[in-house]
Amino acid sequence: MSATEATDRVPVDVAVGVLFDAQGRFLLCSRPEGKVYAGHWEFPGGKLEAGETVEQALRRELIEEIGITIGPAQPWRVHVMDYPHARVRLHFCKVRAWTGGFEMREGQQMAWSRLPVEVAPVLPGTLPVLDWLAEEAAGD
Repeated sequence: MSATEATDRVPVDVAVGVLFDAQGRFLLCSRPEGKVYAGHWEFPGGKLEAGETVEQALRRELIEEIGITIGPAQPWRVHVMDYPHARVRLHFCKVRAWTGGFEMREGQQMAWSRLPVEVAPVLPGTLPVLDWLAEEAAGD
């Protein structure tokens, strides 16, 4: 596929939650079996449905996928990733509060992480976030 073909694809909007616990760790989840990149680690979230805002989609997806109801979602960064199967526009939001217990409803795994992450492989769309977190940590 040429670079022109890749950029001609309309991106799919995806809401992504970067959840932080009280110890400053962030949550990564493995992609479930049957999905593209199954077993790769990523931040939780999913596609926006028609008429949804990023925060509405994130709230819905996290209830569906991991069983929690998030508090405020702070919009953080937007990043476009070109995967062989799709072009995605990732809307990353920081989340520091939620209710409910974690329930991996799609058979995925979860891990609270710090930098450098100890889980692998990491989804390519997750790598820029790890770089941004490292930049923020260096600026503290």
